[in-house]
Amino acid sequence: MTSFTIQQVARRSGLSEPTLRYYEDVGLVGPIGRDTSSGHRRYGDADVDALEALACLRAAGVGIDDMRTYLANRSRGREAAGEQRDLLLRHAERIEAEIVAQRVRLAYLRAKAALWDARDRGDAAAEAEATERVVGVIGDLR
Repeated sequence: MTSFTIQQVARRSGLSEPTLRYYEDVGLVGPIGRDTSSGHRRYGDADVDALEALACLRAAGVGIDDMRTYLANRSRGREAAGEQRDLLLRHAERIEAEIVAQRVRLAYLRAKAALWDARDRGDAAAEAEATERVVGVIGDLR
């Protein structure tokens, strides 16, 4: 069995050492084995595999409780495939909603900047057009 130090796992997974310790503390992984002479953590292949999956979930904005569910379902294999799909799709839908909200914010900021640009240039027609765009976006902003 291959053994990895916490530094090696941090580099490999992209998770910080405090995050690795936290994930062990909250029971997402582990308990992690210890070197008998030094007492330092020694991660096995299965630990690293789970942590790499957790790093991806974390990067996608998945919370601890759903990470725990994901890992539990992952160990159940095919019988949990539907639950895994639903969990991941739920997060995909959340991200889609966030993207929509960010696009509205972006549209507002661009329209507002265009308004101020038109004012700076003294272009009344462009200012009126930009004002209409700002007013059109404000309803979606809320």
